[in-house]
Amino acid sequence: METVRVSTSQHVDIDYPVAGLGERVAARLIDFGLFIVVFLIFLLFFSLTGLINSGRMVIIVMLLIFGAGFVFYDLICEIFMNGQSIGKRLLKIKVVSLDGAQATLGQYFIRWVFRIVDFTLTSWVGALICVAVTENKQRIGDIVAGTTLIKTVPRTQFQHIAFHPTIEEYTPVFDTVNEMSDRDIELIHEVLNTYYKTHNTDLIYQMAARVSTRLSITIPEGMNELEFLKTVVKDYNQITAKI
Repeated sequence: METVRVSTSQHVDIDYPVAGLGERVAARLIDFGLFIVVFLIFLLFFSLTGLINSGRMVIIVMLLIFGAGFVFYDLICEIFMNGQSIGKRLLKIKVVSLDGAQATLGQYFIRWVFRIVDFTLTSWVGALICVAVTENKQRIGDIVAGTTLIKTVPRTQFQHIAFHPTIEEYTPVFDTVNEMSDRDIELIHEVLNTYYKTHNTDLIYQMAARVSTRLSITIPEGMNELEFLKTVVKDYNQITAKI
């Protein structure tokens, strides 16, 4: 499976799967369907209020406003919704730079401009073929802008929550874990979840080394790196719950 490597603020690399052709098309259809619904609501509103009979100029102005919204929809959404439109958010995919960083304003603009090539001039054929054959599932606009779409993973299930309920009889092993922040613990939990899915032991070794350095502690004899990270998370939950 194609992936994009994202470097976190702690300089730990995590691979995110690239969104495929199906997710892209489905997100686009959702966005297009949204505009159809909005257009039908406009027609119903005009009919009920009698504006549809108030003159050609009113209709032209309203159509121009609707058309401008349709044209600039993707650009505005991706800029203000962190690389997502409503369809992309529902499908849990987002636009990122190929190096894993958040796409820049210029990259959003370039991929938006090239929608003319991807969708209008080639009638979607150019975009579909390009996404199907490129390594990172990019349409033409993505290739020029240096972007692609990745899948995002929701954290709504209990096993995905970094902060579990505390255990009354549990005694923390590492007292210095309170020097860490909630974001640090979330990152450790994200690394653990990624390890369970990919079995990439390098992630565990890398994160364990950084955490032990951050806390100025040595991993106890008989405790491996995976157990160490799980213990740090458990200790943090226990200690911070009492603060």
